[in-house]
Amino acid sequence: MKYLTIALAKGRVAKKTMELLAQIGITCDEVNDKDTRKLIFKNEELGFKFFLAKADDVPTYVEYGAADIGIVGKDTLLENGRKLYEVIDLNMAKCRMCVAGPESARELLDSGKVIRVASKYPNIAREYFHNTRHQTCEIIKLHGSVELAPIVGLSDVIVDIVETGSTLRENGLEVIEEIVPCTARMVVNQVSMKMEQKRIREMINKLKEILA
Repeated sequence: MKYLTIALAKGRVAKKTMELLAQIGITCDEVNDKDTRKLIFKNEELGFKFFLAKADDVPTYVEYGAADIGIVGKDTLLENGRKLYEVIDLNMAKCRMCVAGPESARELLDSGKVIRVASKYPNIAREYFHNTRHQTCEIIKLHGSVELAPIVGLSDVIVDIVETGSTLRENGLEVIEEIVPCTARMVVNQVSMKMEQKRIREMINKLKEILA
């Protein structure tokens, strides 16, 4: 039996995905072993391989066929823009992609002036400001805590993932506009969908049943 290979975004998404897959009979206890140094985990009996990857890398592994299936957040998919089939919203790891900043930034957003935006998601930020708001902006890509940017004067606003909003509030910032809600999604390699259609479809249908 050919293996179906699944790439999981490390951390909470991987843990929740394995719990979900267990409900449809797909298990692999080794994935949850925090002490293992293995990179690839197999369920020989069912013909599944799993590996953990940084969320940003999951769409790349799937697009190039190193993984047949990937589980990753919608935010990562939007930012990466890879050629994949997005097949299921797994309705977990819920958050929102938002424009946030100090209260004073609301007026600036509506002023028509050039706005400076800091984000870990420059493509999403650019798309939103250029094509949705039709506003000229300068995008500054950051890798760390983007909340710092408006506080120290690096940017006027930020575009970032918001779960509870508590980090924003603690730093005197607030959600100004919501761009898109984000949850974990299952994506499939385009060739794999054709070659392994029966197995993948069966898996998708079982997941849809328990998510309904």
